[in-house]
Amino acid sequence: MPSQSGPARPLTPLLIRFGRLGDMLLQEPLLHLLRSRYGKPCVVLSRGGWSDELYRGHPDVAETWQLLTRNRPLALSPERWRMIARIREHDGPIYVSEDTRGSLKRIRWLLRFARVPRERCVFIRDLDLRADEHWVDQALRFGRTTPAAYREADYPWQADDLRAAPRLYLDADDRADATAWLRARALADAPLVLLQPGNWHVHRWWEPRNADPKFWPIDHWAALLRAMHATLPAANLVLCGAPVETPVCEAIANEAQLAAVKIATTDLPVRRLLGVLERAHSMVSVDTGPAHLAAAMGCPLVVLYGGKYGPAKWDRRSPFGKPVVNLCVSPGPIAAIAPDRVIAAWRSLA
Repeated sequence: MPSQSGPARPLTPLLIRFGRLGDMLLQEPLLHLLRSRYGKPCVVLSRGGWSDELYRGHPDVAETWQLLTRNRPLALSPERWRMIARIREHDGPIYVSEDTRGSLKRIRWLLRFARVPRERCVFIRDLDLRADEHWVDQALRFGRTTPAAYREADYPWQADDLRAAPRLYLDADDRADATAWLRARALADAPLVLLQPGNWHVHRWWEPRNADPKFWPIDHWAALLRAMHATLPAANLVLCGAPVETPVCEAIANEAQLAAVKIATTDLPVRRLLGVLERAHSMVSVDTGPAHLAAAMGCPLVVLYGGKYGPAKWDRRSPFGKPVVNLCVSPGPIAAIAPDRVIAAWRSLA
């Protein structure tokens, strides 16, 4: 309950997380909880451009602060000194939702140079972190903690503030842009099925593809595409991803030899992708960021897990109750998942 002296002063929480696309999306339930507790939308400080694209127009986010340069020494980084000045001017609670040692060290330096008292901060590393706890559940447990500088009774939380699945918001301009893109690519008048065969490991050029536990073989993707075409002959089948994933998508399309297969790796930025996912029939993806976006936008989804991380921690959750089918061989490589399993899982979405 509020303190006896009257309602607590509304505050703007600052959430700090240095993560990739999926990591930043999984902060959304935490942002909603913090806004509900402290009375004002949050500021998000991240590294890279993900947070601005994800949270544009989001009711729980007032502003995004982004560090776009990586690993530059503090003394040689005007961008970081400007960020330190911003943090110094901020007067609300600070939630550091970062658990990797290197990033956490950089964040602590930013806070130290900004002269932020430790009592205004809480760190997710201070929790009893559980290896099998889903990231969203962990973040919500973190959001129920309170920095020592504030009274927990002044900033209570309610059960309704706890949302189990991330959710994103589009406006009319986003939807109009997605519609225009679909029309320009002749994809607007038939069911749309998206496939995400790549993940951030493809940036690691020094490793062969068969060393990546999240790499599903080219011929497996081609078999899936042929089965999709046989099941939905009118559907457009779109291989999507980042520009660096273009060679993988081209190899799959060449193997499948289907006119219905299109490639979208250079003209599908995050906001447009969200609008397309909102309208798509379904998606099949390896364990990577766009699969989180698909679930958040209510796109029926099949996710292939491999390596040491499985759905216990990274399961995609749909805020609209749409189906999400997980296929997992963790800790083995996803190459062990037979195409027939994926085909059956995708057909079950309908």
